[in-house]
Amino acid sequence: MFTGIITDIGEVRKIGPGPDPRFEFTTAYDTSHIAIGDSICCSGVCLTAIKTGTDWFAVTISGETLSRTTLGEWRLGTPVNLERSLRVGDELGGHIVSGHVDGVGSLVDASHESESRRLTFEGPEGLERHVATKGSITVDGVSLTINEVTGRRFSVNVIPHTLAKTTLGRISLKTSVNLEIDVIARYVARLQDVNG
Repeated sequence: MFTGIITDIGEVRKIGPGPDPRFEFTTAYDTSHIAIGDSICCSGVCLTAIKTGTDWFAVTISGETLSRTTLGEWRLGTPVNLERSLRVGDELGGHIVSGHVDGVGSLVDASHESESRRLTFEGPEGLERHVATKGSITVDGVSLTINEVTGRRFSVNVIPHTLAKTTLGRISLKTSVNLEIDVIARYVARLQDVNG
């Protein structure tokens, strides 16, 4: 489990061959504290560390994950939002994030509002029923508050600190992003489906 508060920006340093490739990411984390089997959220995707080096860690990515997230588009040098898993006693600064991507969206508009940046994303068909004004959503692993919803599109305001400390500060139009809906919205929708 994660919080959507990014603590490092790494980069893809190596991509292995095959249908379930090994990816390696650079990191500023102290990798001596990353155990094999630890979960690390990589731009919204929960991945398992299988090996570490001085300033990098490796994961294996399944074909299923490649097909359902933006990871299939990643190349050497792609910047990646990183977050270690939540431990008992840690501050829950964002919202509860599982690292299970619900769909891939894209940035369709960006504008400046004072020192912040207003970003508008379009999600995949069906995700809009889980997206509500003032609700939470995870975009590439970043916990954000939704300002406005219109159909499949939703807008968020990103403050300067978040722009500087995440990949959202360098995102460009048409960029694909991993989206995860709020877990509470997920269960409310499920209850509505069950109860008719």
